[in-house]
Amino acid sequence: MPLAREAVELLVQAARAWYFEGNQHGLRDREWMALRFLGRANRFSRTPSALAGFIGATRATASQIVKTLESKSFLVRKPSQEDKRSVVLHVTAQGEKCLSQHDPINHVVNAVAALGNDECVRLRDSLRDVLNHLDAAHQRLDASVCRDCMFLAERGPGTGKGRASAEFMCRLYRAPISLEETELLCTSFERTRDRPKIEEHLDRARMASQG
Repeated sequence: MPLAREAVELLVQAARAWYFEGNQHGLRDREWMALRFLGRANRFSRTPSALAGFIGATRATASQIVKTLESKSFLVRKPSQEDKRSVVLHVTAQGEKCLSQHDPINHVVNAVAALGNDECVRLRDSLRDVLNHLDAAHQRLDASVCRDCMFLAERGPGTGKGRASAEFMCRLYRAPISLEETELLCTSFERTRDRPKIEEHLDRARMASQG
């Protein structure tokens, strides 16, 4: 138990990069959280309601955050292709540049990357197991990457280096999903443990692109 508690305390210390008083580079912590989420969310999750759920805010608070990010030219609203009455939030090139250069968690990301690919995979998988236990204990669902979701199904064999052209299907939205999209966050996510083959070739493709 002391070892487990020490590990949790270290996670809490690392999480301090997420939450802070005042602002950094002109944005408060929740505004950074929103911009970061929208920069990684898939096309089904870049909506005001999904954003509110992810950051744990009311619709009114999320709307104000969106307005702040729009005023700084970090976000734009566009009509949804599926439902013209709805809007989809898109991070602009300026917003992506801000995330790349100034996101407060970048130094944590760099520190984890310095561990090397194998250690990163082990750390990710260990944290995923922790979340599996938390989700089961509290009967909750959190946003996470598409590749770990029970609704993801492989529909095409794919060819080429790292199977970069492999195609998938979202069984919830009944929509095709590209390999790149499987790396994005989804608020309709439901965790599964039955994704070993897809997980393996996604990891191989990612490492091949980095190496």
